[in-house]
Amino acid sequence: MRLTLRCRVTLSFGFGLLAVTSVLAFATWNLASGYMLRQREASATRQAEVNVRLVEKSLSSPGLDELLTGLTTGPDSSILVLTPTGLVSAGREVEPSELPAELVTHPPGQQRITVEGLSVIAVTLPVAGNAVYVELFPLQQLDRTFGFLGAVLIAGTIGSALLGAALGSWASKRALKPLAELSSAAGRIAGGDLGARLPDQDDPDLAALAAKFNSTAHALEQRALRDARFASDVSHELRSPLTTMVNAGAVLRRRREHLPGTAGTALELLTSEVDRFARMVVDLLEISRADQTDDPPPEEIALDALVRNVIATRTEVPMELEPAVVRGDRRRLDRVLTNLLDNAERHAGGAVLVSVRRRGSTVRLEVEDAGPGVPPELREQIFERFARGAMAGSRGDDTGSGLGLALVREHVHRLGGRVWVEDRAPRGSRFVVELTEF
Repeated sequence: MRLTLRCRVTLSFGFGLLAVTSVLAFATWNLASGYMLRQREASATRQAEVNVRLVEKSLSSPGLDELLTGLTTGPDSSILVLTPTGLVSAGREVEPSELPAELVTHPPGQQRITVEGLSVIAVTLPVAGNAVYVELFPLQQLDRTFGFLGAVLIAGTIGSALLGAALGSWASKRALKPLAELSSAAGRIAGGDLGARLPDQDDPDLAALAAKFNSTAHALEQRALRDARFASDVSHELRSPLTTMVNAGAVLRRRREHLPGTAGTALELLTSEVDRFARMVVDLLEISRADQTDDPPPEEIALDALVRNVIATRTEVPMELEPAVVRGDRRRLDRVLTNLLDNAERHAGGAVLVSVRRRGSTVRLEVEDAGPGVPPELREQIFERFARGAMAGSRGDDTGSGLGLALVREHVHRLGGRVWVEDRAPRGSRFVVELTEF
């Protein structure tokens, strides 16, 4: 899976700073550790040279053992004097065989070695009388210093990498904020909020983008409003002649028995199409009004009570209602339920159950029918304007205009909810409207 841009920027900052600080830490380690080790070696050599001069003066005296004991710098240091007649030592006991042969046989010399698990600097110097002076200087203090220095450098490297990642995250958030605002505004426009705009930008590079986006959104809003006004004006102008035609059709329908044969059949077709046309004009007016007008301030609505009121004006439908309160527009909710009931009556023989159920922080209004159901491939299409599913192309009296469910989706979207259709066992469909509970 490809990482997001913000994640890539964060990782780039983190790894970039990690690489830089690693190089600096490595260079610091080499310089500091090399310098301290050289200083310790130089100090050990100078100390050994001073001690050799003292040993040379006391080589043949009986107090050599006491002198060597006094020259040791601690319990872990060792001094060995190898003479042709034997070995004289002081401090921590070390066998000459544990020392490198070349270091002992070819003085002077200096070497960092490990003796019995202890890191030391071994310094060998020649002594008058064909003897060899060997002194072992322990490096525990230097090793502890190296350990502390290494821990500090590692911690600093890791800390700088984390700081770089945090800086990258902050910088990418600031840099991508205009894109997030652009995405949000575009999403709101795609969702139907044509009034969404980008805020004014102080950055000259972003000001042009914001201005262009806002001008495009404004042009789109004006075009949508013109289209909605056109549909509203046309629908409104059609209402008067349609009312006349509907009334005239009703008069002719009452005289159906006087028009037998083909004339009577033509009258039935004409009046059914006029009725269907009238319903379509009403739906078009509703859609244009929904597109052009802003929503009134939301109010608290007892959804169960609203369902009872709507059902009371229709044929009795079984209900399962849980008390639930939502915020929204009562007119829109009334139209949503009415259209769902009309859809069930027109295509599935009527609703068999209307329910209000609470699901956590949401409320579901469900309208169930026992009809043929909706195929999965049509479950999105039926909510589009002028989509009538499998009945598309037919001219039956009960096919509808294809705008009822489109109005349902429009109203539900304006209410901040969502609507879908699913299967109902053992057969039929369940239309679900989900809203946020107040």
